[in-house]
Amino acid sequence: MKALGIVGGGVPMLCCYSGIRNRRFYVSCSSTSSSSGPKTVTVEAATKSEYKPGVVDDLFLNLFRNKLVQEVGWDSKKAGYDGLIEVANRLMVKGTTNSHTIEATVRILRSLFPPFLLELYKMLIAPIAGGKVAAIMVARVTALTCQWLMGPCKVNSVDLPDGTSCNSGVFVERCKYLEESKCVGICLNTCKFPTQTFFKDHMGVPLLMEPNFADYSCQFKFGVLPPLPEDDAVLKEPCLEACPNASKRRMIGRNNVGVTACPKT
Repeated sequence: MKALGIVGGGVPMLCCYSGIRNRRFYVSCSSTSSSSGPKTVTVEAATKSEYKPGVVDDLFLNLFRNKLVQEVGWDSKKAGYDGLIEVANRLMVKGTTNSHTIEATVRILRSLFPPFLLELYKMLIAPIAGGKVAAIMVARVTALTCQWLMGPCKVNSVDLPDGTSCNSGVFVERCKYLEESKCVGICLNTCKFPTQTFFKDHMGVPLLMEPNFADYSCQFKFGVLPPLPEDDAVLKEPCLEACPNASKRRMIGRNNVGVTACPKT
């Protein structure tokens, strides 16, 4: 969202649940840990995400942007994805604290779903097979419905806390949201932390998101509890060189040796 999520994985998935419900669904898990994770690439070797949105993608973008605008009380004059990023930036500016920004983003994600759907999913689907069915389902739906926001992504296998591995992961090759916002703080406070909170608290599915600020990839791990936000090592990540707040970071760094974290984290 980067993301339900703004983000990441938390963007509109309503239309896809009915399709999944009408198909045969298999839980595929292994008792051995998977080592088929994505290969690390350098920024120099990676190419910019290319995903050609269709009509449905445009509907998702407009729906999500409208919810953002309602929360922020302001809209950008720019059309399409560029305008979405500007509104996301305004959301960060509006929040008096990072916690306020995270809470606002969770409200936006909740507003994308009928309340009864979230409650029913948490109550009826989340407990099945120790939560593995729900984790696999949301992974598939996230990969199907969120490429307009994140760029190309695919379902992959992740290791679960019980020692098994399941196809409940989503690997984002090069997150468009991070690439366009160019800000670690925006990634964390309008995507990673609120999306993790949304899935755990409102859908009953634990989620750990692992953004890679070196190559802009991101690994979603549905079914895996994240650490407490204050204990997450990602908070120590430095600003991106292209970050619009990088000049502020460098200014702070002149007076405080060792200060490298993004001003917005």
